[in-house]
Amino acid sequence: MARTKDPAVRSLLLERAAQMLRTRQPVTLRTLVTGTGVSTMAVYTYFGGMDGLWKALRQEGFIRLAIRLAAVKVSADPVRDLAALGGAYLANALENPDLYRVMFDAGFDLEDAGAADETLHRLVQAIERAKASGRFRDEVDPLELATQSWTIGHGLASLVATGPLPHQALVHGAPMLTALFTGAGDEPARCRQSVEDGWDQQAPARPDSHDRRDRL
Repeated sequence: MARTKDPAVRSLLLERAAQMLRTRQPVTLRTLVTGTGVSTMAVYTYFGGMDGLWKALRQEGFIRLAIRLAAVKVSADPVRDLAALGGAYLANALENPDLYRVMFDAGFDLEDAGAADETLHRLVQAIERAKASGRFRDEVDPLELATQSWTIGHGLASLVATGPLPHQALVHGAPMLTALFTGAGDEPARCRQSVEDGWDQQAPARPDSHDRRDRL
């Protein structure tokens, strides 16, 4: 009789692999399970081997991101919602820096190749709403503007969560998005207020002590 798989063991191995990547430890079958209380067979049981684990690890990053973005409530202000999605994206990256590194490593496949598209799709939907409400010009390409918005969020996330910039650099997010959305046709003062409202609601708070670089 086959044993029932324990989701906690799967999560344990994913977290362990992500932590090892962060600390630059070599990830092998044996080093992965060391100290976890499970055997190397667990990697085959839950992932079919190391290749499957890498796919699952990258997928887990996008799953957590999708959950975080889905928690952003849709309001009557689509520009505010765009900024809120950007703030939530950054918060997720800073809360899961190990997984964030793996998410955009093209050396690892995804279990679901369309997972990354969901992030972009949410931005496109908000931009289409902004166009329909007259906030953005009719000629604005939603996919192009969504890509530009994601580029801003990804750049900040990469530089703060996995790179050299301090947490305080996140203050540049709202001004950059304001400039982008104003260029798309939104009225400057209204745009600034919408972006600041959405950004402040979702962007990660500044740490109470120590610069984030001290903890990386």
